[in-house]
Amino acid sequence: MIGHRFGTTVAACRVPNVTPSEVRVPASTRSLASVAALVALSAVVAGCGGGSDNSATPAAAPGGPQLVNAGKITTCTSLPYEPFQFEDAGKVVGFDVDMIDLVAKSLNVTQDVIDTPFEGIQSGEDLNIGKCDVAAAAMTITDTRKQNFDFSDPYFDATQALLVKAGSGINDASQLTGKKVGVQNSTTGQQYAEKNFTGAQLVVFDDLGLLTTAAKTGQVDAAINDNGPLLDFVKKNPDMAVTKQFDTGEHYGYGVKKGNTAMATAVNNAISKAKADGTYNTIYEKWFGKAPA
Repeated sequence: MIGHRFGTTVAACRVPNVTPSEVRVPASTRSLASVAALVALSAVVAGCGGGSDNSATPAAAPGGPQLVNAGKITTCTSLPYEPFQFEDAGKVVGFDVDMIDLVAKSLNVTQDVIDTPFEGIQSGEDLNIGKCDVAAAAMTITDTRKQNFDFSDPYFDATQALLVKAGSGINDASQLTGKKVGVQNSTTGQQYAEKNFTGAQLVVFDDLGLLTTAAKTGQVDAAINDNGPLLDFVKKNPDMAVTKQFDTGEHYGYGVKKGNTAMATAVNNAISKAKADGTYNTIYEKWFGKAPA
């Protein structure tokens, strides 16, 4: 379910517009009656649930961190980024979704996934304004991003990969001079290309789907992105190939609002437990078809 919000509904309950001065009683008993009227009105208002709104005030999971929406952990991601997060039959699924489901289970809540532009995630804005509790978007841990929000422990090793049409003959950065190379906005792939693809014409795309489509249809001669989603893409598109991987030593982490140590601890505990009891390997094989190295 994408971007679904829950709030407190009180439309079914109406409070009469009555003030203590409108309660007609003898003067000798008016004071007591006024008090009784106020008590009755207070009880009606309380019964209507008008005292709070869970959609605006963070609610604590039982024994856990404060949550943006009661009863669920809200996750910001940027679709599509298969196999980490993508939509299948109207439902958001993927490696990251399964991992954050473990966090939700540990807090005795469910997960709600929100699709939002990657820039709002990596800048920390979505976390700062309370759009979500966790950012899970196959996101490389970088010093710049650490200034915007806090990262969990690393949970996935990644590197950059070059995507081209099969048989193109392009298998190295030195062959990209004068070529159009697609990059995804605000990613480490874009940063790597800007530093290392000298002479190439970089074309920026907002998401992975647009990037891979551009490479497949010939809008660009090559594309660079993380190896996980590109290897998954060529598996389903035999006319495409990953011909080069650049060892950048990257590690993915989940993001939480700066200073939210309770949420960071919950996420780290879930990662640690999954790796210890074999759940991590099971989820990895489910989405990548092999055990992690």
